[in-house]
Amino acid sequence: MALAAAILASGCAGGGAGALPLSKSPPPAARRATSAAARGTYAWLTAAPAPAGWRSTRVSSGAVLAYPGTWRAIHGDRGTASAALLDSRGRYLGYLNLTPRQGDETQATWSSFRVRHNAGEGERNEALEASATGLRFRTGAGACVSDSYTTSTRTRYREIACLVNGTRTSSVIVAAAPVLQWSAELPVLERSISAMRT
Repeated sequence: MALAAAILASGCAGGGAGALPLSKSPPPAARRATSAAARGTYAWLTAAPAPAGWRSTRVSSGAVLAYPGTWRAIHGDRGTASAALLDSRGRYLGYLNLTPRQGDETQATWSSFRVRHNAGEGERNEALEASATGLRFRTGAGACVSDSYTTSTRTRYREIACLVNGTRTSSVIVAAAPVLQWSAELPVLERSISAMRT
């Protein structure tokens, strides 16, 4: 139960007093550098419908999370959607969460916001691995962060967390797995992010 609480807490977008103020758009040189990063680290992000046989669930804002039929929906905060792959002992092998944007985070501030949010939720040894803005999703544009952290249960996780701005609403999608399962679950996590709608 403690592990589930740690993962669920980390999955939410966060907001309120810990939210960062709005930032100006980066200068053209920074935008060009971000575009190069997007083509590299996030080249796997190809907006497309979920594969046949996948399930989907809609959050209160109308955004949709897609996940494999072998995964199961799990309870999370009100107005959010979560799904997980569990082993025979109920331990997390993979985790997905979709949450409406709750704070003042923007694409420009997303990488620093996400690191601060995780620290505020009690995660330790946060390591930012990559980030990019201006990424194209099925129904909007967004920013993504790739990072790792240690939960209160001493489990090391890696995650991809994206803030996606649609025409009517903004959402945060988080895809995570223990570092030992990361390579095995990464294709599913990336496919879910690519299929999300906001």
